[in-house]
Amino acid sequence: MAIERWRPFGWGLRRWMPARAIPTFEEEVEDMFERMLGVPRHRAIVETRGWSPLVEMFDRKDEILLRADLPGVKKEDVHVSVTGDVLSIEGEREAEEEVKDEDYYCCERAYGRFYREILLPAGVQKDKIDSEYKGGILEIHMPKAEEVKPKEIEVKVK
Repeated sequence: MAIERWRPFGWGLRRWMPARAIPTFEEEVEDMFERMLGVPRHRAIVETRGWSPLVEMFDRKDEILLRADLPGVKKEDVHVSVTGDVLSIEGEREAEEEVKDEDYYCCERAYGRFYREILLPAGVQKDKIDSEYKGGILEIHMPKAEEVKPKEIEVKVK
């Protein structure tokens, strides 16, 4: 048992607040719509199966960029497709070598098939989506339509 020196609140200890554990009204309404309609609202990730690659998305001036970490996955084992407003990333990572169960000290890596669906942001040109794979990173470039790109408006002085 460890002995810890007493410190007043605010000095490294966090006070438990039960109200923070209660979902907000907005979260409850969104969950209700999801259950009734079967369609996720305002959620980027629609579905995952198997292990799930970590992703990040950037909103750039002319495009939305999605990066997915896929270390150890061969390029030919990665498939990207678009159906409606959903971007799908699927593939498989195979175990590098067979190891007997008793030889494992620790194993946190995931192997096998993965499948991930992500809702496309509004205003993306679906027919111009492009992807590239290098060094275990999958990059998907989603160009924005002209009407959603930011436009500079000149301020005139009179």
